[in-house]
Amino acid sequence: MEAAKKQTAIQTLDDLFGIPSAPVVEVPEGTAFAESVVSMPIAKIRDFANHPFRVRNDDITQELVRDIQKAGRIETPAIVRPVPDGYEMISGHRRKLACSLAGLEAMPVIVREMTDDEAVIAMVSANRQREQVLPSEKAFAYKMWLEALNRQGQRVDLTSAPMEPRLRSNAEVAEKVGESVAQIKRYIRLTELIPGILEMVDNAVLDDKTKPQMAFQPAVALSYLPKEQQNDLLLTMESEDKTPSLTQALTMKQLAAEGTLDMDGIFNIMREEKPNQKEQFKIPQERIARFFEPNTPRQKIEDTIVKALELLRQRERQRAERERDEGR
Repeated sequence: MEAAKKQTAIQTLDDLFGIPSAPVVEVPEGTAFAESVVSMPIAKIRDFANHPFRVRNDDITQELVRDIQKAGRIETPAIVRPVPDGYEMISGHRRKLACSLAGLEAMPVIVREMTDDEAVIAMVSANRQREQVLPSEKAFAYKMWLEALNRQGQRVDLTSAPMEPRLRSNAEVAEKVGESVAQIKRYIRLTELIPGILEMVDNAVLDDKTKPQMAFQPAVALSYLPKEQQNDLLLTMESEDKTPSLTQALTMKQLAAEGTLDMDGIFNIMREEKPNQKEQFKIPQERIARFFEPNTPRQKIEDTIVKALELLRQRERQRAERERDEGR
C-alpha cells in the first residue's frame, strides 16, 4: 500500500492521455498526496468554478457510460486540486458525469496542488481539445485563460513596458489554440453578448434548425452594443423572426458608438431586406445555353434576357394598341 502511494503516475497534463493505468488506492483521511493515482469518492469532487465548457449527456457520454459499466471502472484518471470544501475538478468533468451515470461512487484521480491561475490554465488546456467546442465555450475559456496568463505575467521591475505581458499572453493563447490573435480577441468579445444572443451563435454551430441562429461576425459587431440595446435587438429579432446581416450589425454598432441608436432605429434596420432574403428567379442553364456563346459572362446573359423581355413587352403593347384602334 505504501509503495502504491509513493508511485509517481503523471507529470504533466499531456501525459494524461494514453498512459498505462496506475495503481488505484483508497484515500485515507488527511493524506498529503504525491503525484499518484487514488480512488476518490465522486461526492467529494466539485466542478470547476465558472466552468466554461458544457458537460453534455450526449452520445459520447453515453458510450463512455457503457464502457464503464462493461469494465466496472474507468481507466483514465481525472485531475483534481484540493480546495477548502473538498476537491475541485480540473480535467475530467465528462468522466465524472459518466461515472455517476454508470452507478460508480468513486473514480480514479490525481490530486495536484495548484494556484487559482494555474488551475484555470490547466483546465482550459485540458478541455479545448474536446470533440466539439461551442463559440460561447471558447469565448469564456479564452478570456479566463488570458486573464490568468496576464496575472502570472505581471512584473514589478522596470525593464518591461506595461503592455508587454498582455501582448505576450495574447500571442501565447493564439499559438496554443492555433488561431490568430485577432480571432482570439473576436471570441472574447462574445462574452459581452447577452445570453439570448450568444445562444444564437452556438445554435449556428450546432445547426439546430428549430432555434434562431446567428453568424459569428455579426455577433462580434453586436457585442459592442450596450446591454439595453442588445435586449431591444433581441425583442426585435424575436418579433421579426430574423437575425441581422453583417452590414446591419455594423450599422447598429456605428450608431451605438455615435449614441443615436434606439429601439426605432433597431426596428427600421431589421426591417430592411437583406440580399439573401430577396426572392431569386433562376433559369436552368441548358434551357438558354443555345442562345449564347460559350463562356458568356453571367451578367451579360442576365442583361440580354432582361432586354429581350423589355422588347417583348413593348411589342405586346403595340399589338394591343393596333387591335384597339382597328376595333373602333
